[in-house]
Amino acid sequence: MSQTEPPVSLADVRAAAARIAGAVERTPFLRSRTLSQLTGAEVWLKFENLQFTASFKERGALNKLLTLSPAERARGVIAMSAGNHAQGVAYHAARLGVRAVIVMPRGTPNTKVKNTQVHGAEVLLEGDTLAEAAERARERAAREGLTFIHPYDDPAVIAGQGTIALEMLAEVPELDRLLVPIGGGGLVAGIATAARALRPQIRVFGVESKTYCAMYQRVHGLPVEVGGDTIAEGLAVRDVGELTLAIVRRLVEEVLLVEEATIERAIVALIEIEKTVAEGAGAAGLAALLEHPGRFAGKRVGIPLCGGNIDTRVLAAVLMRGLARDGRLVRLRVAMPDVSGSLAHVAQLVADAGGNIVEVQHQRLFGTASVKTPQVEFVIETRDREHTRGLVEALRANGVRVELAD
Repeated sequence: MSQTEPPVSLADVRAAAARIAGAVERTPFLRSRTLSQLTGAEVWLKFENLQFTASFKERGALNKLLTLSPAERARGVIAMSAGNHAQGVAYHAARLGVRAVIVMPRGTPNTKVKNTQVHGAEVLLEGDTLAEAAERARERAAREGLTFIHPYDDPAVIAGQGTIALEMLAEVPELDRLLVPIGGGGLVAGIATAARALRPQIRVFGVESKTYCAMYQRVHGLPVEVGGDTIAEGLAVRDVGELTLAIVRRLVEEVLLVEEATIERAIVALIEIEKTVAEGAGAAGLAALLEHPGRFAGKRVGIPLCGGNIDTRVLAAVLMRGLARDGRLVRLRVAMPDVSGSLAHVAQLVADAGGNIVEVQHQRLFGTASVKTPQVEFVIETRDREHTRGLVEALRANGVRVELAD
């Protein structure tokens, strides 16, 4: 451990909690019986997706705003963000009567742009990455005398995020492990600061997508190489904070990496089991538990569901991909004689086997053995893989030439 004074202390986090009390939600912290049975851990979920802006980012943003001098408030603030920090700053700045300018990277999901504008902030789409957006924001801050509110590398922001840990441990003091998503590191730094001070034996694990694992690379002394598509755009950070990096090195047990597919699984599980919507970054903590269950078996595990701002089109695709991944949505190719009643016959067999036909497509030009035997592709909803196997066997037992499509 470093002997230097830490940038954020438990006293700072407690002061932030007092400062923001009543202006942000004290969100539920609930045990998930089903996820506990599924993973072998005792799983507790902190529903930060139920904040007014659907993200924990309100905590740090508001704490920072409340530490500004009257002159700084009068001049206004500027922030760069992929979305959730933007909404937190915009919403609370409007409440406090402070002008807010938000610089967002081009390609930010429309729902986050719109939701930021709704709160009255001036939104600028500049730069292809968060780092480029930050450069534009700092340039404008210097020109106009605005106070730059960093989304993660600021002691007041880190302290605000740490208030989540105060609430979690107040309700479940005996927590053993925390699984915390990492973008720039503000959330994990704040939570680790408070949690390790209150309960030194607790172990805090950070979570990153394998696509964007800058904190993991920095901690291990590796060159930072990140990029590509990710469903967790809140984790898509190249330049983690220097303050947050120092705290992670001192207080975080390990940074775990998860596959994109596991993050999708976690989103689906939260909707189907907990009936709650989490964005990719918000589901990353659960994804780590799903991908590394043996690491946490028998432990009391706290997981912040840190955001729920997911594009509805993306959410729909994730849910349908989840059905396909679990074998509950399958494609069957059927070689069918081109005679009256053949389609109705196959459809009835599918119905008798308990399948639900979602889509039907005839193929008469490509991939057919004979013009007299067109290929018909069915998209069918089933209960599970075993049900699918039974349905295929029932079709074949009735003389239907069928195969599962990839």
